[in-house]
Amino acid sequence: MFRQDRTNPSTAVSNWRGRRDTPKAWPSTAVSTWLNGGLFGAAPLTAFGGIITQYEDSGTTYRVHTFRGSGKFYVASGAADVDVLIIGGGGSGGGNLNQGGCGGGGAGGYVEATGVAVTAGTHTVTVGTGGTGFTGNPNSPNTNYDGIVGGDSSVLSQTTADGGGFGGRFGTAGDGGSGGGAGANWSGGPGSGAAQSGGSATTSQGYDGGGGGYGAGSSGTETNGGAGGGGGGGAVGANYSGANGGNGGAGKTSLMGITASTVTYCGGGGGSGSGVNTNTDGTGGSGGGGKASHVYTISPVGGVPNSGSGGGGHSKDFTAGNTNANGSGDGGAGIVIIRYDTGLT
Repeated sequence: MFRQDRTNPSTAVSNWRGRRDTPKAWPSTAVSTWLNGGLFGAAPLTAFGGIITQYEDSGTTYRVHTFRGSGKFYVASGAADVDVLIIGGGGSGGGNLNQGGCGGGGAGGYVEATGVAVTAGTHTVTVGTGGTGFTGNPNSPNTNYDGIVGGDSSVLSQTTADGGGFGGRFGTAGDGGSGGGAGANWSGGPGSGAAQSGGSATTSQGYDGGGGGYGAGSSGTETNGGAGGGGGGGAVGANYSGANGGNGGAGKTSLMGITASTVTYCGGGGGSGSGVNTNTDGTGGSGGGGKASHVYTISPVGGVPNSGSGGGGHSKDFTAGNTNANGSGDGGAGIVIIRYDTGLT
């Protein structure tokens, strides 16, 4: 009987190819190489960092590194072109313990890039936090706060995704990845003043916030005291409608996620209505935007974490003694996703 090891006695059994124990063919090869695609059709990168998942889509097997907070993307070896999704933190809604509605927070900026060259080394990943919402104090009924802008996100020297603009009060609104909604410009009493424009969005990253009303007085009978909704990654925030708040702008849908399913990010926060229970508050935009509130017993909603969405606005409740202790909604933190073809079929 023919014996390969007899005709080639210097050849170790582990060097035979075609056996089921193929990995033994190269005993010096690190286990990490097998994990990144094996020796036949090996992955272009041996990389670590973030939450690592893998899925197949249309015949291509992708490996995904998802960062829900700042960290490091470490490439131990190899080089490849990767896809990246970068989303800034959402802005928080405006807070108001006096007259008039307050704007919803704008969504964080949306940046997507393909074919980004990556080589071995340590790469910094920055994930923007959401803006912190205003916390009401029932003993300080005249306290008013603009929201806070979201934090910026960045990775691999790509365009920075700007944080979302703050939701405003008293006619203000913040610029950002998407603009914050404007609060009602109530100065001068019912019927006075002028509508206020929402915050502006960063070009190609999001949409503007909605406009706020005017003439919100202290009698509890305002007719124009609603606030604008925050802008979203896919649409502008809605303007106020009389004493009612505008809805947050819709988010943007992406194929970049931890699985093959599509995901919607960057919803704008809703703007609150003026403080009469017959008025309505804006809802959050699709993708995680928070709903506003002007009712004492109902808290406004924050943006969904790691969606880059804006928080809902807040205004006082006239029926509860001109106060509201519920505060405004926080912005949702951003996210960074890195994806590449493993080479597996």
